[in-house]
Amino acid sequence: MTKMNRRGFLASSAGLVIGLSLPIAARAQSGAAAALSSGAGGEASFAPNAFVRVAPDDTVTVMIKHIEFGQGPYTGLSTLVAEEMDADWSQMRAEAAPANNALYKNLAFGLQGTGGSTAMANSYMQMRKAGAAARAMLVAAAAADWGVDAAEITVSKGVVSHGDKTASFGALANAAAQMTPPEDPPVKTADQFVLIGTDLPKLDTAAKTNGTATFTMDLYRDGMQTVTVAHPPKFGGTVASFDAAEALKVPGVSAVQQIPQGVAVYAASTYAAIKGRNGLRIDWDDSAAETRSSDEIYAAFSEIAAEGGKDAELIGNGAAGIDGAAQIIEAEFRFPYLAHAPMEPLDGVIELREDGAEVWMGSQFPALDLPAVAGVLGLDASAVAVNVMLAGGSFGRRAQDTAHFAAELAEVAKAAGPGAYKLVWTREDDLAGGYYRPLTVHRMRAGLAEDGTLLGWEDVIANQSIMAGGPMAQMMQDGMDPTAYEGATKMPYDMRHARIGWAQVDSPVSVLWWRSVGHSHTGYATEVFLDMVLEAQGKDPVQGRLELMKPEAGRDRAVLEKVAQMAGWDGTKVRDGKGYGVALHESFETYVAQIAEVEDRGGMPHVTRVWCAVDCGVAVNPNVIRAQMEGGIGFGIGSVLFDEITLAPGGTVMQSNFDTYRMLRIHEMPEVMVEIIASDADPTGVGEPGLPPIGPAIANAWRALSGTNVTTLPFAKAGV
Repeated sequence: MTKMNRRGFLASSAGLVIGLSLPIAARAQSGAAAALSSGAGGEASFAPNAFVRVAPDDTVTVMIKHIEFGQGPYTGLSTLVAEEMDADWSQMRAEAAPANNALYKNLAFGLQGTGGSTAMANSYMQMRKAGAAARAMLVAAAAADWGVDAAEITVSKGVVSHGDKTASFGALANAAAQMTPPEDPPVKTADQFVLIGTDLPKLDTAAKTNGTATFTMDLYRDGMQTVTVAHPPKFGGTVASFDAAEALKVPGVSAVQQIPQGVAVYAASTYAAIKGRNGLRIDWDDSAAETRSSDEIYAAFSEIAAEGGKDAELIGNGAAGIDGAAQIIEAEFRFPYLAHAPMEPLDGVIELREDGAEVWMGSQFPALDLPAVAGVLGLDASAVAVNVMLAGGSFGRRAQDTAHFAAELAEVAKAAGPGAYKLVWTREDDLAGGYYRPLTVHRMRAGLAEDGTLLGWEDVIANQSIMAGGPMAQMMQDGMDPTAYEGATKMPYDMRHARIGWAQVDSPVSVLWWRSVGHSHTGYATEVFLDMVLEAQGKDPVQGRLELMKPEAGRDRAVLEKVAQMAGWDGTKVRDGKGYGVALHESFETYVAQIAEVEDRGGMPHVTRVWCAVDCGVAVNPNVIRAQMEGGIGFGIGSVLFDEITLAPGGTVMQSNFDTYRMLRIHEMPEVMVEIIASDADPTGVGEPGLPPIGPAIANAWRALSGTNVTTLPFAKAGV
């Protein structure tokens, strides 16, 4: 069972529940200003924007509106509340907020969801205000009880004091619940921070370490059946007919049903469900399926990119000066489909009743998953509850604008009728099931004058759109999908004359956001190609970048100068058998520069050390920031060196598990040194920005060491 469900949330025994009144743009639709609860033992009454619960035992529980799958929102957002409450860190707790778009929407998106490295950025002031409101109400309760001026009361480490009078949060909770919440409570200035900026231990580490944390895979309901689905082996395929006779002979298999996504097998256990699925005989209709191989798709995308695409960005004279340049530098970069491959594959539990449905899953976008379930089941949204579970990773996999997994879970229940069902995707299902980082081709050109002056820069990108054709299509700009080319535009360098083009290409292969989205390929293409240009100009990779930088790119400049200082950069690109490469990239308003040190091990680069400088605004928890930089670097190294999803001739996926889709191994993880630039700017995200610079830093170091320029990823496929 989970520790929190919707009913438990609405019927808590907390002594004080804090809501807050936000500015008009951020208020919940009901406009309610606060929520009050009765004392211990009674039912709590919650109103919109309830983020803080104070219990009689002095614990402070923060309802976290962003899913926790290792990136740290439980800790980071609780820190903001604790800071403003002047709570002691030992009394802080965190729980996932249930699906409720009105209460828990992401202020950056306008709907409840986690992504785009926005968790901290959109919640920073909201959660601080929630904590400040809680503190004000506790102080008001103490002032009323003691008959003193609230301004004379102090709060420190969870203790409210005035002279010789003291009280804990829990002791004041019932009285505080009767206080009027402040409309716009003041928050601390940076010089008053006690917890923000310190390495507080993560709130979820202990439970994940001792095994008490509950993931969807751990969840069981009374009478629950486990379900696996046979999906089409080719993208765009459908079921023509099937024979379930052999599947139904498997002990434990109770039923087989066709659903829109494929054929579902219901069983008493995961083993029986998988074995039963293996016994199915299915004829697939591939008339609308993708039947090209990856090589054929690359060739088609390359031809389309050669046509120039549409203007995504045009600076000065664009690419006009390239053709007449004294020296023309050209390269075509190829990026494969990539799977997210989180440790916990997709899974979910649904309990269908006559009066509604309840769902437990690692929902990254509850605002999309809940209506998808309701729509499939023909229920009003108010009759569906979605409990957000801890998830074992995502990297974008659970951020589905089509809510395809939630819809499949609902179809499983709809086909079988009332009952409890756990839908499980195996690792093989997920790796072969699509929703990949789009396969992408960059065709790049640059022209240099006789004296080495850069006369023009062109980057034409061909790939599928993630947004087109789905609910996010409304976010496209004049038919252009900015996530397809982000990072190739608005670079910090003063190119003077440049053109960025985008060509949208369609395919039945399903694509999705992948960690750092478009930046994952644009960062590589732009920074490797820029290194090639600087080399042709005879310039140092660091100094050349600094000279090319726009005057307004101060934060880019700062991280580049910092990482050069960290690594002791002196312009030497090869030293003692090791190569050194640099890369700089801003994504999600976070600025990251990295220098990689690589050595040759059997013809492949082995990354031995990485220096990383990051500017993400106010560093709420430096330890989490360092961990996310390290994680992004490790994830990025594996992706550029080893990973690709390959379609064989006919369109079937060749990879199936970690034996063919290789993760970076522990002995391959380099030593990583991270420096955080001190900043008073509002915090920005760190879950994704650590990834884009690592690939080009490795490529630039490898080219310096070996003379080989890697423009087709992964390195292993490029013959390195």
